[in-house]
Amino acid sequence: MSSTKASDVDTSVPASMGAGKGAGCASRRPGRRTARTAFFEDEPAPDDPLLGFAPYLHKQPRRNAITPERQRAFIAALAASGIVTQAARSIGASLEALYKLRALPGAEGFAAAWEMAIDRGMARLEDCALERAIRGEERPVVSRGSVVATYTRHDTALMLFLLRQRRAHRYGADADLRPGSPAYERIRAEIEAEVPPLEEVRASLRAKVERLREQVEARRRRGG
Repeated sequence: MSSTKASDVDTSVPASMGAGKGAGCASRRPGRRTARTAFFEDEPAPDDPLLGFAPYLHKQPRRNAITPERQRAFIAALAASGIVTQAARSIGASLEALYKLRALPGAEGFAAAWEMAIDRGMARLEDCALERAIRGEERPVVSRGSVVATYTRHDTALMLFLLRQRRAHRYGADADLRPGSPAYERIRAEIEAEVPPLEEVRASLRAKVERLREQVEARRRRGG
């Protein structure tokens, strides 16, 4: 069985994938997981401990070798995006080359930094999910083809999942979260304290729809 040599690691990428510098992107609506429009956070500062790992040193580096500088650039981009494919594109390297490099003897520092960068991305994902669970999601109310109001919808399933993960001692698998249980009723009370009563929301919607109807009727009379 042949072994992989450092000089055999090919870093070329298909032309269709492209390569870019840095990891910034202004998109607020990421597309597919591997799209270049995925949302990026700021890259770690140069003195961030994450970038202080011992990189793999090539004995006879090729022109397109993944040098220590490129290894650190990859880790920085990975910590910023949380997506291996995006980080690979940011330094113009293929996934195959990066995974081969990671598995080489002497690349333990690079491999450890890779895992730490992924952990940062997952922590940011948890924070986003927590924010969504707490703030809820604004949904439109449409009447006769027009948006007449909005309301906030809270994702109860997401909220319970996060509670089980972050407060396992209170909301873990052994906790009774069925409707009617003390824990369930406590959570529901906390949510209801932040959300207007349903009848109040309905009354507000009816009033807005009525005002919209009056405006439409007024325009019709003026046009007639």
